[in-house]
This record gives sequence, structure tokens and C-alpha cells, in this order.
Amino acid sequence: MTAAEAVARLNTVLAHAWMIRTFLKHADEIQDSDEMLGVPRTLYDSIRAVEPAFQRGDHGDYLRRLKGKLPKLRRIADYFHQHYKQFSPHTNFEMAAISLRGVVQQMEEIFQQVDWNEVAAMLHHRPRAEKATNSPADSLDNLEIPEV
Repeated sequence: MTAAEAVARLNTVLAHAWMIRTFLKHADEIQDSDEMLGVPRTLYDSIRAVEPAFQRGDHGDYLRRLKGKLPKLRRIADYFHQHYKQFSPHTNFEMAAISLRGVVQQMEEIFQQVDWNEVAAMLHHRPRAEKATNSPADSLDNLEIPEV
């Protein structure tokens, strides 16, 4: 699967994740649990992390960033599936738990089909200036530490 095809498929999968996130974000049942609120927060973080690369059409960066988020997504999907009944036995929560596991499974299947040689070439052949401007700035880089 080409990088462009993978990004198109993954963006659709992330749309499903966004709907799960929206449901959970507004669910009164989980508002008092930092652990459970970590589920929609992680979904938000993961989806927004790839948005700039998607908007630039940088398929290599999109895939690299999203693949890096996969272990966290897997953990929160498992956590949500194991704990949602503590907050609500409602079918909406059950379906959201199943859906979130499905999102992660779909992502894993897509990543297995990606031509990672193509992605590596994309990342390697970006101009140096582009690499520098697209990398997040570290706020500590400009910190001046006085000598004692």
C-alpha cells in the first residue's frame, strides 16, 4: 500500500476515533475520573498530532507520527474496554469500547500493509530547511541559563 493510500484510509479511521472522543468528552459518567478522561484526551492528542502533516500533504511525516501514537492508542482502547462498565453499562459505552478497539485494529492492519521503504525515502529526501521548520520547536532550546 502506498503512503498516500494509507493516509487516506487512516484519516477515515481517525474520523471514527474522533466520534468516539466526542461521545466520551461529553459523557457525564466519566467526568470525575482522570483515568477515563485520558481516553478522549489521548484520542484528541493523537488525531491533532497528524493534522499539520495531513494539511501539508506530508504522508511520510503523517505515518511516522501516527505510528508513534499507536502504543498509547492501544493502551487506552484496552483500558476503556476493561473499565467502561464501572461508569455505565449502557450500550453506547459498550459500542464505543468495541469501536475504539476496532479503530486500533484497523490502524494496525493498515500499518502492516504500508510500503515503509517508500515512507523512509520520503522522510530522508525532504530538504533540510523543511525538516527544520516542520519539527516542533523545543522551548528549552532558547532558554538562557545564567552562570552561577
